[in-house]
Order: sequence, then structure tokens, then C-alpha cells
Amino acid sequence: MTQSSGLPTRCTPRLAAGAAVLCILITGCQRGKVAADSTPTATPPVVAAAKAEISDLRRSIILTAEFRPFQEVNVMAKVTGYIKKLHVDVGDRIQPGQMIAELEIPEMLDDQARADAAIKRTQAEVERSRDELRRTESAHEIAHISYKRLADVLKARPGLVAQQEVDNAQNRDHVAEAQIASSKSALAVAEEQVRVSQAERVKLNTLYAYSKVLAPFAGVVTKRYSDTGAMILAGSASATPVVQLCQNNVLRLIFPVPESAVSRIRLGTTVQVRVPTLDRSFPGRVARYADKVDRATRTMDTEVDVPNPNLVLIPGMYAEVSLGVDERKGVVVVPLQSLGGSEDAPNVMVVKGDGRLELRTVETGLQDSSRSEIVSGLEAGEVVVNGSRGRLNAGQTVQPKIISLEGDVK
Repeated sequence: MTQSSGLPTRCTPRLAAGAAVLCILITGCQRGKVAADSTPTATPPVVAAAKAEISDLRRSIILTAEFRPFQEVNVMAKVTGYIKKLHVDVGDRIQPGQMIAELEIPEMLDDQARADAAIKRTQAEVERSRDELRRTESAHEIAHISYKRLADVLKARPGLVAQQEVDNAQNRDHVAEAQIASSKSALAVAEEQVRVSQAERVKLNTLYAYSKVLAPFAGVVTKRYSDTGAMILAGSASATPVVQLCQNNVLRLIFPVPESAVSRIRLGTTVQVRVPTLDRSFPGRVARYADKVDRATRTMDTEVDVPNPNLVLIPGMYAEVSLGVDERKGVVVVPLQSLGGSEDAPNVMVVKGDGRLELRTVETGLQDSSRSEIVSGLEAGEVVVNGSRGRLNAGQTVQPKIISLEGDVK
């Protein structure tokens, strides 16, 4: 008998099984969709990169030397004597002409007294010679007048005066004239002797002035060899210096420049001198060079003058100088770390605008400690990988992180 339409319909087993299969299929599709939606998308790796830039490039060599005084001398006494007083000691800064020591030389005072006496004696001899000259001139004048008178009488009245008497008068005139010449010579000798005595006195004064030992230049006393009362022997192999004086307001650095860089040395070139012990740098100037390569070392000695007005630098300290041996201006440069390949065929990995990598062979030029010149194969502004390229391949897409040549991240 047929049931009323208002009652619930009874499900058959076949219908229930079909409904269960349909539910399982729908659930599986939904899970597959969720799994597909949750898979992450692959992103390009980030790599360090740098832009090729236009810059000046300079290659330098580091040379090491020790500071030397600009001048250094053992101050000696020019005369023998005893040190009466020593006015300086080690470490004193002195000026040119400043007194270092005074010597006591008693025998030189005696020599000066004898020289004064000799001058007075020769001056007295000059006065005596002058008096003698005046006497002979008077005698000659009388003899000459007598001769002239007799000669005139003989000429006016022949026979009134004997010829013998006239001849005797003439002879006396000639003798008096010769005595005048002799007196003049004696006077000249006496005057010359005065000049000799005066020169000897000047010499003694000069030698006595050497009893004051003076500084030849401004500097610092670095050693003292003698004490008060010590005997100083001058002009002998065993002579002892008084002190050692060093000029330290300017110091010298003598560098052995390799033969390959000799042609680049220029007088007046300014260099930076670094002193490791002070962790400071000081300006210096190439002042002179030997202009000859040493055959044994194949180097040329080059001197750099370093001003030291405050005496911060001490002779004996070691210093380093960065000496430019080559320079390029306005060239394309990249970091050395961006170069790969071999020395004969270097290359770089260029990051294109879309992030793809391109392996490109380049020609390099001058290099310094961190950068290299690119002669050809790369233009300024192009981006290159800077660092390890072991896991990178041409054609790969990357995300560059630009690092400037100065190390700033962009």
C-alpha cells in the first residue's frame, strides 16, 4: 500500500553509498586547492654589487725608513783649554750662536800682552824712522843749497872757486839724497812691522773668541761628552767633543726607491708620512735624491723632509711613506673583488636591467689596493657583482644590493 506523500522517504543502501563517495571527492579537491595555494613563489637571490664609476686612480708603493736629524754634529772646540763653565745639558733646546761652553786659556792672555807690547815697540820704531827721515831731508836740503851756490859762483866767476870744492859739495848733496831714500825704506819697514804686529793681535783676539764655544745652528743637545774642568785638546786625533747637537725641527727620511719606480720620482712632490707608533700622519716633501741606482740593491736613495716644529717626532722612529708611482685620471673603475677569470682574460658578471647576469670579458689597466681600471668591455654606470660568484651563473636572475666603492650601501 502506498504511503502518504507527507511522510519521510526511506533511503536505499545504493543511494547512501553514492552520497558518501561524492563527499570524499569534494573534500579531496578542496584540500588540493588549499595545498596549491600555500606553495611559496621562488624569489631571486640578493647579491652584493657595485657600479662602475669614473674616478682617478693612483698606484703607490709603501716604503719604510727611520727618521734622521736634518743636521747632526759633534761640537768641537777650536782651541785647547779647560772647560771653565758648561752652559747646556742633554735635552736643552738652543738657538744659533747660543753659548755652549766657556774655555779657560791662561797662556793666551800672555800672548795677547806680548802682542800689545810688540805693537807699541813697532809704533815707536815708526816714529824714530820718521824723525830720521826728517833729519836726512834737512841735511839734504842744506847740502843741495851749498852745492847750488858754489856751482853758480863757479859759473859766474870762473876761477874764483876751486873745482874740487864744487865737486865735494855735489858729492855731499848726493849722499844726503841717498840717506833720504834709506830713511824712507826704514820707515816703510817699520810701518809694515806695525801692521804685522796688529795682525798678530787680531789673530790672538780671534783665537781667544774661540774660547766661547757657540751653537752652529738651532737644535737639541743629545749628548754631553765633557764636564766642567775637563781638558779640551783641539786639532788632534784624540780631541774630545763638548756636546752633540741635532737639528730636529726638520727631519730626514732616506728611502731606497726600487729601480722600477725611479723614473717617477719628482722633486717637490708632497707625500704623507705615517708614523705607526703615534698612529698619525705628517706631510712631507721629496727634497733630494741620489740620481744614481745602487748596483748592489738596484735602488736609489730618495730623501723626504718632514717639518717637525713641535718636536713631536723623534729621530730613530720608523715611518712609512706612500709614494705614488703611477696615476690615471677620469677612468672607469670597479672593485678588485668584482674581477674573475684569469690574469690574462679577466671578466666581470654584469647585472642587467632586468636582473639577469651576463658574463663579460674586460681589459684591465692600473690597479691600486682596492680598485682596478677597466680599459674596455664595461661602461660607467653598469652594475657588476662584487664578491664571490661561486653559485652564480650567466642568465640567472638576481637582486643586486649596490655597495659604492667607498663601502656605503645603496
